[in-house]
Amino acid sequence: DLGDDRELPWHSQLARAFNTPFNYLLMALAGVGLVTGDMAVVAIISSMVLISGGLRFAQEYQSGRAAARLKGMVHTTATVLRPGTPPAEIPIHRLVPGDVVTLAAGDLVPADVRVLSAKDLQVNQASLTGESMPVEKIALKSADANALSREISTPLDMPCLAFMGSTVISGSGHALVIRTGKGTHMGSIAGGITARRGQTAFDRGVNASSLLLVRFMLVMVPVIFVINGITKGDWFQALLFGVSVAVGLTPEMLPMIVTANLARGAVAMSGRKVIVKYLPAIQNLGGMDILCTDKTGTLTQDKVVLIKHLAIDGTESDEVLRHTFLNSFFQTGLKSLLDRAVLDHEAKQAMGHLAGGYEKEDEIPFDFQRR
Repeated sequence: DLGDDRELPWHSQLARAFNTPFNYLLMALAGVGLVTGDMAVVAIISSMVLISGGLRFAQEYQSGRAAARLKGMVHTTATVLRPGTPPAEIPIHRLVPGDVVTLAAGDLVPADVRVLSAKDLQVNQASLTGESMPVEKIALKSADANALSREISTPLDMPCLAFMGSTVISGSGHALVIRTGKGTHMGSIAGGITARRGQTAFDRGVNASSLLLVRFMLVMVPVIFVINGITKGDWFQALLFGVSVAVGLTPEMLPMIVTANLARGAVAMSGRKVIVKYLPAIQNLGGMDILCTDKTGTLTQDKVVLIKHLAIDGTESDEVLRHTFLNSFFQTGLKSLLDRAVLDHEAKQAMGHLAGGYEKEDEIPFDFQRR
């Protein structure tokens, strides 16, 4: 497991649904009403609390179950080589540091690993770095790796390391598992995402309203109780009147109305294939003024277009285009954005006849050292 994102048991979710300052205030008033024998107040307030908490629990429980079902549909395995046993494909949560795994095109890197051997091994690290271009991974001796690490600012740029969350685009290799689960680089990111969050703006607003009502009651109810008791001499009736004032100051239906609106928003979001696991988060989504996001593949089309093919002196060169076309046409593995741009160029028809005039003997990848 990468983070503490496991679904809470139903009883914990039920307790969380009622765990709001406003509900505590209402239940305190219901308790006072029960002591004074005002059962109408008890019935009304209890109904509002139960409906509000019940709606929230039902929505969040259903959302949590839906998210759990989606998570259960994903089963990631890795082929591991262990001494004395044949190669076996096992779930990645059973990997331990020291295991040797095989990597091939299409595989997910199952843990943070060090490459032991590689043949044209290209890995896409976009989920970690945001860069859509694949990077070459090679095996390095310890001395070379230590010397190179002093020149590189981040481990993600180390050519002998591959990280959980990246994908093998082409080639093959063997790698040694060095970190798994929460100890991986991806695990540290997931831990920060799934860590206990602070209160939302909605929660802070509700808490502020509750505290304001409590302050009003602490000031007004005792004053009204004392004045009424002194002037009329009936302290029990003064107490009942004070409780009535407290109840009148409290909008009993507010939690139910708010929860119903949030639940309605969650249902509307589900129609757009979005699961809302925490109802107050909807208010944060609607309350955004500025959204900052990485533009790669979001504002752009994740597409590169070949405009000009220039020689080293800056003039257009058909020879450059010809060599580039042959390189992109004959290279093995998944075509990169640059390869697709070259092959989709308007001169493709003119270059197409070249493919039949050449036969590939071998290819040398554009690896880290040549770069």
